[in-house]
Amino acid sequence: MGIIHPSTKDFDQLLQANEVVLVDFWATWCGPCLMLAPIIEEISKKYEGKAVVAKVDVDVERALAEHYQIMSIPTVLVFKKGKLAGREIGAAAASVYEAMIEKAL
Repeated sequence: MGIIHPSTKDFDQLLQANEVVLVDFWATWCGPCLMLAPIIEEISKKYEGKAVVAKVDVDVERALAEHYQIMSIPTVLVFKKGKLAGREIGAAAASVYEAMIEKAL
């Protein structure tokens, strides 16, 4: 499946349709976000079939970023059964995001 790019209108459907979802809130102008991109890509491959990985551009989907109170990017959220299960602000090592997913699985 790879990384998906949900819009504000289909985001809730994404959360309801999948057990575990990791969402990277980012922007094209954000240096740390660009450094995090390959890590998120690897996680999407590693957890294919176990968790869905999504990226949300905060400049495109402002309402979604506001709804989840994204004040700083990158911010990575993990949802389990549609409910927020974890939040990491700033770029971190892959192991941090993997631990968030493992906890939600």
